[in-house]
Order: sequence, then structure tokens, then C-alpha cells
Amino acid sequence: MVSDARVVIAAPASGHGKTTVATGLLAALRRRGVDVAPFKVGPDYIDPGYHRLAAGRPGRNLDPVLVGDERIGPLFTHGRADADLSVVEGVMGLFDGRIGAGPADGPAIGSTAHVAGLLDAPVVLVVDVTGQGQSIAALLHGFRSYQPGVRIGGVILNRVGSDRHEEVLREASEAAGLPVLGALRRTSGLEVPSRHLGLVTVAEHGAAAREAVESMADAVESGVDLDAVQHVARAAPGFSCPAWDPSTEVTRQVSRPVVAVAGGPAFTFGYTEHPELLSSAGADVVVVDPLRDTTLPERTAGLVLPGGFPEQHAGSLSANTALREEIAAFAAAGGPVHAECGGLLYLAEELDGHPLCGVIPAWARMSSTLTLGYRDAVAVSNSPLFAEGQRISGHEFHRTVLDPGHGESAAWRWRRDGVVAEGFVCGGVHASYLHTHPAGHPEAIGRFVRYCAEFATGDSARSRSEAG
Repeated sequence: MVSDARVVIAAPASGHGKTTVATGLLAALRRRGVDVAPFKVGPDYIDPGYHRLAAGRPGRNLDPVLVGDERIGPLFTHGRADADLSVVEGVMGLFDGRIGAGPADGPAIGSTAHVAGLLDAPVVLVVDVTGQGQSIAALLHGFRSYQPGVRIGGVILNRVGSDRHEEVLREASEAAGLPVLGALRRTSGLEVPSRHLGLVTVAEHGAAAREAVESMADAVESGVDLDAVQHVARAAPGFSCPAWDPSTEVTRQVSRPVVAVAGGPAFTFGYTEHPELLSSAGADVVVVDPLRDTTLPERTAGLVLPGGFPEQHAGSLSANTALREEIAAFAAAGGPVHAECGGLLYLAEELDGHPLCGVIPAWARMSSTLTLGYRDAVAVSNSPLFAEGQRISGHEFHRTVLDPGHGESAAWRWRRDGVVAEGFVCGGVHASYLHTHPAGHPEAIGRFVRYCAEFATGDSARSRSEAG
């Protein structure tokens, strides 16, 4: 029987140590024989990789903006199957969400508080106490009282300087009415390498990622009262919700077309539900690493190029000429290609002078500006994924620019300081900077696999006609 035990790990702001505590907690509990299910609030692709290492099962995202409130419970139930306890890592500060969205007296849409409310889950607040003493009482009082519907079950003190510092902080926290569930000392050994878009991914960090997770687990074991955290999690009320089932979201193709999905260190930004939906729609999903593999899998009928860090591997990607040419030929033949962000860059003519696939007539380069935020987008063109006029919510997250930013048939249009047209639709290719969550629009994945099945049988002309 699945346990209802669950806890949300939150913080006053980014940088307080949520990932360290959540990852360390997952690994420490697993050492105790607890089957833990990991989750991450928001459109994050990196933290779930560390969660997976720590928990030994897939890390999943819970993002109401991308999938809707109504899917959070089912996705959570699906992801916690057979688990003893679920750990949900928050995003940014506890009450930070989509700007300008949400009721005036309730949590911002997409915030950690929003998801905690949808799951009826208690919150443990991680606080970086550097430079703080008694003042932590005011901070905790404010977070406890700001939105009474959010239940904060305790606090974990991070980056404590000394025994005396810890004593002062514990007294102040108790005075604010919150028990201290743990205290982690300042140490550089818990830092995970970062870059322009956040932490270095598990796939790139290699064996050092496992060492980092073990260090986090050691710190949590020695500094956090695991029994107390489990008590908070097990005090959560019962949570009954039908599990999300990918097989009920799509129509299955009996011909089982092969869909190649780019993976490896350069393409790591994807959601666990994506291959689940592809498989449920009848696809044989095969992972291809563009840094290593020189050909597409045999009988490839569709290609998924997710986001990641191709800019960090541009030279090696460019050097794999055989695969680049095969992808270009596949796209030219009308093969269905779904590319997002890093995948979009890989299809460009070049990236910072490195020749790439040349499928779309655009040139990419690194930029000093971070483009970040949710977008309410409308499909401009019919494609193997979306019908013209279809509306979705997506997310941008990149430090590159593309010139031009869209083709004659753009993928999306949205409003941001005027109307923005973005992305490329040409033949069977849908390429865009916009990240989308497949569970938020499963019909697009079913449509894509159907197109792949028809392409495999040589019926791509009818497939393109029906896509319109």
C-alpha cells in the first residue's frame, strides 16, 4: 500500500540550500531502507537528475503552469507508486511563482506554496542562516503567518557557523513557534558545479555526481533529525487521487514506429513522462547520443531533440559529421522532428562558428542575456505536434540567440513587449526555444507518433495533410 507520507522542502529564496537538503534527505532515507519518491516544483531539468541518483527512481516535475492544477495530484500519485515517503523540492522562494498570476490572497500560480496546497502537504523551510541570529525569528514568523493555509512543520538551519550560533538560532526558532529539525554546518564539500543555466547536469558530472550526492547524504544524516522529518511527513492527511495513466491519454499505434530520442551529456532537458507517453502511443523509443553515435537507430521514423547544453559540446557535436548529415537527410525527406531549445540549436546552420545540422536556416550564438519565463503561446502553423491556433503554456530558459528567430512558418506566437513570433515549422520539423511539458498536452505526443507511423509506411503525404 502506498504511504501518504509527504513533505515539501522550501526556502525563503533561491540559494538557501533546498537542493542540498532535498537530495541529501532522499539519499539518507534510502540508506535507511525507506523507498522515497522524488519530485521538483517548476520547469527544472537538472535537480531531478540528482534526485534520481539519490532515490533510485525517476525524479518528476510538478508544474501547475505547464500541466494545469488538475494534473498535479494525478502526476504525483503516478510518481509515488509503491513509495514509503515522497519528498518534493520547491522552486525559488516559498511564495514565488508566476508574476502577476494567482489570487491576491492566495499563493502565486506555480509557486511552491501553490503545489504544497494542491498536495495538502506540510512544508519544511530550509534557511541559510549566514549572518543571522535572533532575526531568524522574525523571518520565520513572517513565513508562518503570511498565508495561513500553508503549514510549515519545521525549519532546517543551513550554513551554521558554530555551536553557539546554532544555540542562538534554535532558541529564536522555537520562540517563533517552529521546531528545528536539523542544522548543517558551513562546508564547501556540498557544492555542485554550476554554470550559466544552473548546476552541471548528472550526465556531464559523471562519477563526481554520485560523490556529491553521497556527501549531501552524509551531511543530512549527521545534521538532520531524520525521525523528526519523517514524523512531519507522516502527519500529512490522507491523499487520495487517481494516478495519471499515459495509456489513457493517447491512441496507440499498432505498427510501433521507432522514435529516436537524443540523450547523453548534450541533451538532458526532458520530462520523465515524455518517453512514457511515446511508448504508450505505440512508439519504440531508442536513445541516441549525438556525441557518440554516428547513425540514427535502424528504422527511425521520428526524432526528438530535447533541450540541454549543446553549447558546451558544440565542437564535438560538429565533429560528428555522419550523424549531422543523416539527420539533415531525414528532415529533408519529411521525417518528423520535435526539437526544443538545445535541440533547436542543434538543427541550426551553426553555433558560434561550429557547423551543425543545417536543417533550419538560422545561426546561433551565445549571449550575455538570460531569457527566462513562462509564455502563453499560440501555434502559428500546423505541424506533426500541434494544430494551427492551439494554445499552450511553455517555458523559455536560454542564454543563446538565433538569427533569424523564426522562419516563414513560425512555430509560436505570444505577447511580450509586443507580439513575438518564434521557432520554425518546415516539412515534418517543429523546432522552438519553448519547452513544453508533454503531460500538459498529451494529444500532441499521440499526434507525433501517428505521424511517425505514417512516415514509416511511406504515407507521410497523407500525414501532412491530416496534420493540417
